[in-house]
Amino acid sequence: MKKGREGLKLEGVLAAVVTPNRVGTLEPDFTGLLELLDFVAAGGVNSICLMGSTGEFVNYSNPDRQRALYLAAKRSRVPLVVGVGHTTLRGSIELAEDAIGGGASGLLLMPPYFFPYQQGEVEAYCLAFAKEVGDALPILLYSIPQFTSPLEIDTAKRLLDTGRFAGIKDSSGNWEYFAQLLAFREQRAFALFAGNDRIALRALEAGADGVLSGCASAIPEVLVRLYKTAKAGDTVGAAKAQATLDEFIARIDSFPVPVGIKQALVLRGQKGGELACPLAPETTAKLAEYSTWFQGWITGALTS
Repeated sequence: MKKGREGLKLEGVLAAVVTPNRVGTLEPDFTGLLELLDFVAAGGVNSICLMGSTGEFVNYSNPDRQRALYLAAKRSRVPLVVGVGHTTLRGSIELAEDAIGGGASGLLLMPPYFFPYQQGEVEAYCLAFAKEVGDALPILLYSIPQFTSPLEIDTAKRLLDTGRFAGIKDSSGNWEYFAQLLAFREQRAFALFAGNDRIALRALEAGADGVLSGCASAIPEVLVRLYKTAKAGDTVGAAKAQATLDEFIARIDSFPVPVGIKQALVLRGQKGGELACPLAPETTAKLAEYSTWFQGWITGALTS
């Protein structure tokens, strides 16, 4: 494949953005998406991840994902990493081809989802993808066992040891897994991102290169403050930022992903649109309570 757009630095805060929908449909609201890119970039993030788990890529056709990329690449002020998750290898490769030709700066590859696969198949999938893509763009592996066949630690190490992958995002929240990745960097250089915001500070203090965060879609300022204070050795400031982040996480955990994040964005003036699944009456009531809480919380969260 030909080379994609350069400029991605594998460090800092990468915001995994939601995908706004048009009112009354599950079609992407592309205008809303472009406005969101401006909002998140203004919050100080280093890069943006499009059509990852927070972006609900599973709800959109490949043509919709392709169009989102093309429009985003023209608009975004920061480099774009594009999720290429799919149920098939050919689907992931087609998405990668579009990303490379459409202006992406990096690719995020999760194991195939829905049907369970053994580690041999997960490894073969990732290697076949990397062989097809070559050095066209940096590829980040994506461990998110909540939603896919697991990328077990030995499999991850073997894949990273090939040198075909620029790094890995770990969203498992399993500190033992993350610590083993940190230790493996003594043998092989690769970028390591915390994908579970609960361990963001711990990961950064232990030497992670950054965070690839869904929360950064709604509160980018908090994640940027956390990253900067942690890397500057400001333990007090970093702990305060993590505590603020934890408050937000505790609230959004009451809802399906990414309902709480989308609602926070609506309350900050961004577009949300149709939800993929209707909420139960009790969840709708909780969302109203959450909205009241968020409106009182956000000012202090941005200034503390």
